[in-house]
Amino acid sequence: MGRDLYESNADARNLFDRADAVLGRQLSRLCFDGPDEELNQTANAQPAIYVTSLACLTAARESGVLTAEPAFVAGHSLGEYTALAAAGALTFEDGLRLVERRGQLTQAAAAAAPGGMAAVLGIDDATAAAVCSETGAELCNYNAPGQLVIGGAKDAVARACELAIKRGARKAVPLDVTGAFHTPLMQPAVAGMREAVDSADLRAPSIAFVANDRADVITDPAAIRDELVHQLTRPVRWVQCVEYMVAHGVTTFIEIGPGRVLVGIVKRIARDAELRNINGVASIAV
Repeated sequence: MGRDLYESNADARNLFDRADAVLGRQLSRLCFDGPDEELNQTANAQPAIYVTSLACLTAARESGVLTAEPAFVAGHSLGEYTALAAAGALTFEDGLRLVERRGQLTQAAAAAAPGGMAAVLGIDDATAAAVCSETGAELCNYNAPGQLVIGGAKDAVARACELAIKRGARKAVPLDVTGAFHTPLMQPAVAGMREAVDSADLRAPSIAFVANDRADVITDPAAIRDELVHQLTRPVRWVQCVEYMVAHGVTTFIEIGPGRVLVGIVKRIARDAELRNINGVASIAV
């Protein structure tokens, strides 16, 4: 992950090198060479995705592919940190320190309170909420119409999957994750994250930032600090975030960072939107 950027773009290379210096370890080597079982650990995966995402953005800007400033920035879960760094609310280094701390805290919370998550397809929000209420599971992600993620204690998630199928869901698929993110099981991470964000130098973003929890623009640094804490235990309202941007005139969405998940789910929310994904050198050249 990110090797092509490192080898072909000086600005991206600089970000990876700065990340290694800030963290005091070779995150770049882990991104490029793995092993996957180590890279996929929450405490490593979160800073790795953050750095690679901003390297994609930096390379795209340097190449001239991205020239105009966007009307809005938004991120899905961890992506909020990338969005805030892109909008100048956080420096690269401060964002990286927060992301590393977030990864450490959520990994520890997952170990302390084991849980799971599952994707539930083909069911409406109200039915999913009722299923969760009856089983003790929680709604974690409103990803797209008919595409939700639930989480919680593993037995609660299993019961919710069974009940969702009985209530008409087309599919309920357990996810390969290390914990029940965006549920109250992440509560052990909250105090540490509050301490971290309150000590960070966080400014008002220069680009309108649409927050996961509110699905609305927030600019006040205190409100953004609250968002970064609240998102640990509250659902990602991605459908509502995209709908907000469409309602305010957005017709083009550019996903920046490894993978292609968001362009797929945005297409289901904003069917007429123009979509682009920038996840490495090849996608910048297109």
